[in-house]
Amino acid sequence: MHNAIQPAAVLDYLTGLQNRIVEAIELIDGKHFLHDSWQRPEGGGGTSCMLEEGRVFERAGIGLSHVLGTRLPPAATAAHPEAAGRPWEAMGVSLVFHPRNPYIPTVHMNVRFFVAKANGQDASDQDIWWFGGGMDLTPYYGFEEDAVHFHRTCRDALQSFDSALYPKFKHECDDYFFLKHRNEPRGIGGIFFDDFNQLGFEQSFAMQRAVGDAFLNAYIPIVQKRKDIAYGERERDFQAYRRGRYVEFNLVFDRGTLFGLQSNGRTESILLSMPPIVKWRYDWKPEAGSAESKLYTDFLIAKDWLGIQSS
Repeated sequence: MHNAIQPAAVLDYLTGLQNRIVEAIELIDGKHFLHDSWQRPEGGGGTSCMLEEGRVFERAGIGLSHVLGTRLPPAATAAHPEAAGRPWEAMGVSLVFHPRNPYIPTVHMNVRFFVAKANGQDASDQDIWWFGGGMDLTPYYGFEEDAVHFHRTCRDALQSFDSALYPKFKHECDDYFFLKHRNEPRGIGGIFFDDFNQLGFEQSFAMQRAVGDAFLNAYIPIVQKRKDIAYGERERDFQAYRRGRYVEFNLVFDRGTLFGLQSNGRTESILLSMPPIVKWRYDWKPEAGSAESKLYTDFLIAKDWLGIQSS
């Protein structure tokens, strides 16, 4: 069938994507990733690649997982009650890079594919499948040109599929990466999509590849531009404080973290996104007019970085 789903093709793409990103980051940092392959007793496995204490990256983790199970965990069936009780297959590449220099933003990217398999009880029963993913940027000291570049690259990746996708996915990203208990965004956003199958398998997969392929173009120029800016203890201290927000989001709201833990995933791989040094303070706010306060007033706000109407 022309538009039949092809999990093997998705897995092949994801494996190549992980390898390409690892090679690109090693070229910039000069240090090699640790490759840690693992197997999951319930089925499947993956490879977690981790770089720690690098020259540019304090911690950079990128994981490939391909896991199978017999019953969906609550994090997945909440949005898809019709998939409850079905055998399932999930695969994805997920990364979080925490740079050493506070002028380089932290970045997250994820592309994934999920299928709840037909149970064979009914001739009309079919596989339930969808793609998900996106990327978002979390600066500590913001630069408008970096935010514009990141968003423009995301928009350009989606443009050939449907010009309505970027504003829709940007809106979904702003909604998703929001710390409700803090009433603030995690960063300056990007794009986010989930449960996506509207274009049929072939074109939905092509769109996911376009997003994955855009990551290095979106992030590497920012790293190159900011990695040699001088910084001191003040900047590192603020970076550690703001990283606390990252931890809060990942442990309280992140669907991938919840899915991984609820499906008996590998804890080390699920939590490779955690920053190495973090600080919390009681009821702290930056001094008005400071470089730190500019993050809140100019960047952690609802903003249309490209001047495109986002609804």
